[in-house]
Amino acid sequence: MLLSMTGFGDARHQDPAWSIEVEVRTVNNRHLKLSTRISDPYAALEADLEHLVRQRIRRGAVQLSLRVDRPRRAEDYRLNLVALASYRDQLRAFGREGQGAGGAPGDGPGVALRDLLALPGVVEEAKGGACDPQQDWPAISRVVGEALDKLEAARAKEGRAMADELQAMGRAAEALLGRVADRGPLVVQSYQGRLTERIGALVRDHGVSIDAKDLIREVAILADRSDISEEIIRLRAHLSQFQEILRDSESAGRKLEFVVQEMGREANTIGSKANDVEISRHVFEIKGLLERIRELIQNVE
Repeated sequence: MLLSMTGFGDARHQDPAWSIEVEVRTVNNRHLKLSTRISDPYAALEADLEHLVRQRIRRGAVQLSLRVDRPRRAEDYRLNLVALASYRDQLRAFGREGQGAGGAPGDGPGVALRDLLALPGVVEEAKGGACDPQQDWPAISRVVGEALDKLEAARAKEGRAMADELQAMGRAAEALLGRVADRGPLVVQSYQGRLTERIGALVRDHGVSIDAKDLIREVAILADRSDISEEIIRLRAHLSQFQEILRDSESAGRKLEFVVQEMGREANTIGSKANDVEISRHVFEIKGLLERIRELIQNVE
């Protein structure tokens, strides 16, 4: 079963204690490459996340986003009494200076407590120091697993469509190769007929005598040079192996890349040895199919 390297999966969990959001995106890449975006203070879980991803994905560029939010609690805030006392004392001192300079009598300007609380540094917010990422990991890993399940389902669905298209192109290449195989023996016969006609014309026009052995030797040389039977056998075997890999239970993008590369070599050899317009046309179509196959399997895991 083929798996596409392109896919998307997401999962969410929310309860009164917290909310967890996970998104996983993948695109094609020759090797497994993971990039993460993790909210504080859970960056320490990056190694655990990578281990989880590697258990499910073998190739591709993976982008994983983890966001964890907790509702605010009373214990998340505290007063900085030092800062509060400092503001109060400074304001009182400022008031006494104003009184000494002819200001209104009193202990200082009247400042409401709410005004002091609004000053910078008076109210401090906890930065999540009470959270233990490793303690939270079991719950987080379950949500990540759900996102990876959805990702795998999307990649499998696209992989099935790709497999159908690849099988169809493989069968089309086999059909074209069958025409090449049928045409191969006729190439030598056609050459022999043309050569016999030319020699006959030379004999008629110039009285040249040609030994039959020379004619047979010339035809034999061409037959040896243009023999493509071995290449046809190998290319047919590669096409059969190609179909077997597509039907395999595991996705094998690297195997497909290698087999298609070998098919291209055999097709090139057939085209260069055949010395026939019709065979060259069929080879050109086969190479076009192989190029389309090669582009498609770049996205197979």
